[in-house]
Amino acid sequence: MIPDIDVYRFDLNGFVVLKGALNRAEVEDLNTVLDTFPPVEPGEWYGNVHGHTYGDETSGLNLQQIYEAGEPFERLIDHPSWIEHVKFFVGGEKTFDYHHGPLFIDENFVNFREVGEAIGIHSGGFPPIHRNQFRYHGGRFMCGQVNVLMALTNIGLGDGGTMLIPASHKSNFQHPGYDQARMGPGRSVDMVEDAIEVHMNAGDVLVFVDALCHGSAKRVNEGTRRICVYRYGPSWGNSRHGYQPSEELLDRLTPERRQMIQPQKLIPRPVSP
Repeated sequence: MIPDIDVYRFDLNGFVVLKGALNRAEVEDLNTVLDTFPPVEPGEWYGNVHGHTYGDETSGLNLQQIYEAGEPFERLIDHPSWIEHVKFFVGGEKTFDYHHGPLFIDENFVNFREVGEAIGIHSGGFPPIHRNQFRYHGGRFMCGQVNVLMALTNIGLGDGGTMLIPASHKSNFQHPGYDQARMGPGRSVDMVEDAIEVHMNAGDVLVFVDALCHGSAKRVNEGTRRICVYRYGPSWGNSRHGYQPSEELLDRLTPERRQMIQPQKLIPRPVSP
């Protein structure tokens, strides 16, 4: 079900782009939901969606738990354009890893990036991290986290696109420009030699292993970049930030989607006599 070229490119480069994975109507539905959101500051809630940033104001605003925002975002949980890719790359089928189901979404959010905003370089094969490891062993992929990044607007030159260092998920050394790009003045992955910028049309999807060294270019064009990210891992994982799905969401999801949101059914404690 997955094209051989996608498997080859994911193994070689750590990512694959799925062109037109979301159709025009789906993109419009997602953006319509976002257009109805009131201004939300970091730390504020709108319903079950939480305003958030990655540590500072220069990375843009995130709307965490975005699958709580309505049915268009619920559809993304197991979207047919990428779900088989994710299952294959996370791996674990017919092993103990599948004990509670094939996958778990440990973070899901929309990011708005304005002029002057970017996110610094992070991840990479060195130093190794359990959560975002890349591994292929015994004829199967076993990746700790596979990200699905969806473009909700066109992202071209100057729009603050995602930047990647291809094949860095297998690197045994840190890139010599890593510390300067992460901590130095004007920090940006733009400064890193070997990084490439991924340009996407609205509806395109970037599937990449989180072990890949990545970040984003600084947005210089007017307007706002909108992306949506769902992070998938094995079903025994845990929420990155401690968010929990609402009972309202769980009640309306299909059994397959609910299993990815809450893989384990909690065992109630017996009532004391």
